[in-house]
Amino acid sequence: MRGVSTILTGLAALACAGGAMAQDVGGPPPPAVPQTAPAAPAAVSEWRTVPAGNLLVIDTNRGQILVELAPEVAPLHVDRIRLLARRGFYDGLAWHRVIDWFMAQTGDPLGNGEGQSPYPDLTAEFTFRRDSQTPFTSVAAPSGALVGFLHSLPVQTQPDAAMALTGDGKVHGWGLYCPGVAGMARDEGNDTANSQFFLMRQAYPALDKRYSVWGMVVSGLEVVRALKVGDGDNGMVTGSPDHMTRVRVAVDLPPDERPTVRILDTGSGTFRAMADRIRATRGADFSVCDITLPVEVTTRQAAAGA
Repeated sequence: MRGVSTILTGLAALACAGGAMAQDVGGPPPPAVPQTAPAAPAAVSEWRTVPAGNLLVIDTNRGQILVELAPEVAPLHVDRIRLLARRGFYDGLAWHRVIDWFMAQTGDPLGNGEGQSPYPDLTAEFTFRRDSQTPFTSVAAPSGALVGFLHSLPVQTQPDAAMALTGDGKVHGWGLYCPGVAGMARDEGNDTANSQFFLMRQAYPALDKRYSVWGMVVSGLEVVRALKVGDGDNGMVTGSPDHMTRVRVAVDLPPDERPTVRILDTGSGTFRAMADRIRATRGADFSVCDITLPVEVTTRQAAAGA
């Protein structure tokens, strides 16, 4: 029986305790950082379209959640999510563990925190390697590090100058657990993630570099936050939990059901101006989690009915 992996706050310590539930994350979270609403971009050319092969469509009884996958950050985990989605593994599964001001967890076929897919556990991808060709945009440089975005995903990384000092010309980077970030649940061991995943309802930096990040919610964060909160031990949902009705990679959906997602390009001038404004407004309290990228979602179905 798998144990429970628990993140503790206070002194930012990490402790593990045995128990009946598998692949859990976290305890009571810290207060959320208020976000500053971004201005809408002006130029159509400054938007980018999320490739259909990198867009996960999660339909739930509460509404639709769209996640941009991040294969540059966690290729093994992204491949597993794609595989399970294409095989219908996630269809009908419950959001079995939901903690307000923290995260919503699913992907367990047993619905009790103990289940997983029939495939082998995954090697942890807590960090990734970044080179000069990686599509990264910096928005701040705290203590010599860089924070910014890889596509829609907030990340932190070593500075570009360090690339000249490494054998492969690359530096370490890692996803930051801001609201909407998608992470993989695991057991006590690092290499024990399988099929269970969680979506962040709020920021929780204590998870950084401890759970593999594989994507970012680009639409539907309000749905994540509307999921029924657990009333049992460790945030387990008792009674009638909310559930996923269908989970597919967008490229596998019929054209008339396939959403098209456009996001403000983080390499654009409009984005840079928006980030500068938010950073100036927040001052010393600025966090990359304060930046919400403008998004447009359309479907052929919706366009035909307009």
